[in-house]
Amino acid sequence: MKVSVVGTGYWGQNLVRNYHALGVLAQVCDVDPGALESVAFAYPDVRTTMNYSDLLADSETQGIIVATPAVSHFHFAEQALRAGKDVYVEKPLALEVEHARILVELAREHQRILMVGHLLQYHPGFIRLKELVASGELGKLQYLYSNRLSLGRIRREENALWSFAPHDISMILALTQQQPSEVVSFGANVLQASVADVTNTFLRFPNGVSGHILVSWLHPFKEHKLVLVGDRKMAVFEDSLDWEKKLALYPHLVTLEDGIPVTFKSTVEYLPLSPSEPLAAECRHFLECMQRRQPPTTDGEEGLRVLEVLQQAQRSLHRGTS
Repeated sequence: MKVSVVGTGYWGQNLVRNYHALGVLAQVCDVDPGALESVAFAYPDVRTTMNYSDLLADSETQGIIVATPAVSHFHFAEQALRAGKDVYVEKPLALEVEHARILVELAREHQRILMVGHLLQYHPGFIRLKELVASGELGKLQYLYSNRLSLGRIRREENALWSFAPHDISMILALTQQQPSEVVSFGANVLQASVADVTNTFLRFPNGVSGHILVSWLHPFKEHKLVLVGDRKMAVFEDSLDWEKKLALYPHLVTLEDGIPVTFKSTVEYLPLSPSEPLAAECRHFLECMQRRQPPTTDGEEGLRVLEVLQQAQRSLHRGTS
């Protein structure tokens, strides 16, 4: 099985590296000759091209990896599906919900694999966190929130919500197993008049669970944290920490005594994880799904659900700034 990559930007380079390490990289496509020269130097056994149609026409290429800017995701993915290729698209799946629906329908019609790069669903820490929720270890989920904060990688073509929040929305939807019934988002355009650098999105779910997602690329330190509050225990997945502290369990309890809430604090427990690169696991998962013809964990349907929440948040954001 062979795959080809279109787009060799910041994240595209990582995808090229991983698929080459797995021994399945056939071609790399980019419009920048200098980028292709770098690929040819690093991976002399890989063919390069500036023409995307070369990937579509290549009988050796069974899957196409789309790692171009988000505005072009739909364009490249649609062509690949129509050409009979399995497709992996870096997040977000598209910028319009209707475009995402078209891709999902095309994948179904042509019986192709369609996968979205919601990377953290393949992180050992998040996988263990999902197991804690599913097993009832935390009790009934009551509230959850995520912070995805850093300084830099400021975009001009998309705001912080679209750049950062897809990962968190994907994780939260996977944990709640529901679509939110209410989405409200607020933001601040600090550096550029029409691009939000900071957004805070509030979610409410039909089962009573609520939460928020705070994202910013204008923050003094890096923090990637997901907090879950259950009625038995609390958990924190903080990817910016060392492996031995990425997933913490807090057996805190809050009870009512004569109608008054009383808290009982317990010692934090760090859960052991096996260090591994989530992107490598994600790439292997795509290849396994191609081989077995099974839907990926983050398939087109999941990408569509994430996009629906993103669009609701963007509409709310626009109403607040218009």
